Amino acid sequence: MTTLGEGGRPLRVAVVGVGAFGRNHLRVYRELEQAGFPVRLAAAVDCDGDALAAAAKYGVPGFRTMEDCLAAVGLDAASLCVPTVVHAEGARTLLAAGIDLLIEKPLAPSLAEADDIVRLACELGRVVQVGHLERFNPAVRAVRALLDRPMFFEVHRLSVFTPRSLDVDVVLDLMIHDLDIVMSLVGAGAGNAVREVRAVGLPVLSGKVDIANVRLEFENGCVANFTASRVSTERVRKMRFFQTHQYLSLDFARQDLLLIDVSAAAGKGQAGLASAGAALPDAAALGEHPTAGLSLRKIPVEAGEPLRLEITAFLDAARTRAQPEVTVEDGRAALALALEINAAIASHARRTGL
Repeated sequence: MTTLGEGGRPLRVAVVGVGAFGRNHLRVYRELEQAGFPVRLAAAVDCDGDALAAAAKYGVPGFRTMEDCLAAVGLDAASLCVPTVVHAEGARTLLAAGIDLLIEKPLAPSLAEADDIVRLACELGRVVQVGHLERFNPAVRAVRALLDRPMFFEVHRLSVFTPRSLDVDVVLDLMIHDLDIVMSLVGAGAGNAVREVRAVGLPVLSGKVDIANVRLEFENGCVANFTASRVSTERVRKMRFFQTHQYLSLDFARQDLLLIDVSAAAGKGQAGLASAGAALPDAAALGEHPTAGLSLRKIPVEAGEPLRLEITAFLDAARTRAQPEVTVEDGRAALALALEINAAIASHARRTGL
């Protein structure tokens, strides 16, 4: 971070919505402040008194409404961590007050509301970053330098059931992380749009879809399979993809990245990298290890907390007025694809009588 707020002072920030994840934002802002970053945690906002009481340990004023907060505290930036259904309402209030925003994903529950946020951010000249947290996972950052036209992705994001985020389905809750990452890796915003969506999903423990499987094909022929579940017995966050003579395996939770090189000669003798890769060990168990024409390397990854990296990037963009790493347009694109997937799930359910 190179510059400060107006007059050389630290940026004054608030966290709006201090449930379980909002309190993580409070923690990181406070840690950055204590570490000497030019930021000051100035307020917490939540309509729930119990949530405000839990946030009181951070020693900041607590307010039941954004209006009360804005009347009492001068702010430069805020994290918006309220339920998705009220993202647009909260964003309108804060943007109109001249505040830069980090909005938790998904950007909004509908494209109309997302477009309203995009329009306001542009008209008012505010920085809006969308909280696609996994973009800041160190393993994801490390994999970008290795990209060479990836053509097949297999992604799994499984979680045990919790009552958190049940205002949205599993596609908007969990899968949207991976949709955003894959779109960014294949260049979906550069003339490589999604050309086909096939999807199935079911409600299990909530009134919304809790488990879903999706197949996407992009205009360049790249295919991506996604499985997301919030009713699993285990927690899995992994992505594997294939490109010319290479297989890459990424574990989001462990921040591990494994690269398997296949020589052209060896590749001709393989039954298929996809089938061979399915039985490969996890990255954490491997160093460089050549076997059967494969050269396996664990790629060095500089460990870090994704949320801290995300918030640091947001504050830097707010300070320098630079384009954020995950733009409001990126958030809108991920939402549009997630909603298209949900429409495909609904269509499949009608056809099959589910």
